[in-house]
Amino acid sequence: MHAHPCILITGCSSGIGYHTAKLLQQRGWRVFASCRSADDVARLQAEGLESLPLDVCDSASIQQALAEVLRRSGGRLDALFNNAGFGQPGAVEDISRQAMREQFETNLFGPWELTNAVLPIMRAQGHGRIIYNSSILGFAAMRWRGAYNASKFAMEGLCDTLRQELHGTGIFVSLVEPGPIESRFRPNALQRFLKNVDVTGSVHREEYERQLVRLKKEGHAAPFTLPATAVAEAVWRAITVARPAARYRVTTPTKLFWFLRRVLPTRAFDWALRKAV
Repeated sequence: MHAHPCILITGCSSGIGYHTAKLLQQRGWRVFASCRSADDVARLQAEGLESLPLDVCDSASIQQALAEVLRRSGGRLDALFNNAGFGQPGAVEDISRQAMREQFETNLFGPWELTNAVLPIMRAQGHGRIIYNSSILGFAAMRWRGAYNASKFAMEGLCDTLRQELHGTGIFVSLVEPGPIESRFRPNALQRFLKNVDVTGSVHREEYERQLVRLKKEGHAAPFTLPATAVAEAVWRAITVARPAARYRVTTPTKLFWFLRRVLPTRAFDWALRKAV
């Protein structure tokens, strides 16, 4: 084994990806911190992170980035953290096919393709860790987030399948399920909402106006919000413990709703989810 194990992380411009890259680098990992934009790559490089461009919506970009990582690492990759993603708010009936497609391209199809590109390397070396950044909304569907819920539910199904298919290979797949975390998630979601949803023409207009107040709010929009380092610590456990868990639930709401989903009848759980929004 080389001195420093290597990890590739997507979506490192801010928030969870950025803080995870920083934490793992501090703890002796060689971190390939990828971002979609060249400006973000340059900024991270200036901060001393080994950064490179990777757009998960672009197959050529995935191949080029992975080839560059392997060139620098001497052909090995110990871990992959599929972190890049965004939220498309809006009621299901107000989401166009194109907006839904964009949501899935970034949150599911890109990570899926990158995982499949990485698996032959990990199989050849006989070990590896693949972590997907899911959400409380990967198992608890809340209103006005249908596109995002759907992408994360699908991600969970993909990972549950992969975990079984990779059993006995030395490659482990884990899901991280954050609840409210300090990040650029809300401002980014607001942009998507205004771009893709006709607020004034919707039957949900009054509710949207309330949601817009929340999306524009400075500071924490939800109680129990944790810093992004809380997720970074979960990723650290997933890549270092001998037998990683299938799921790492981060934040009190995630743990609470995981429990409620298991004990409540569906109708009661739906009530709790409506109250939570």
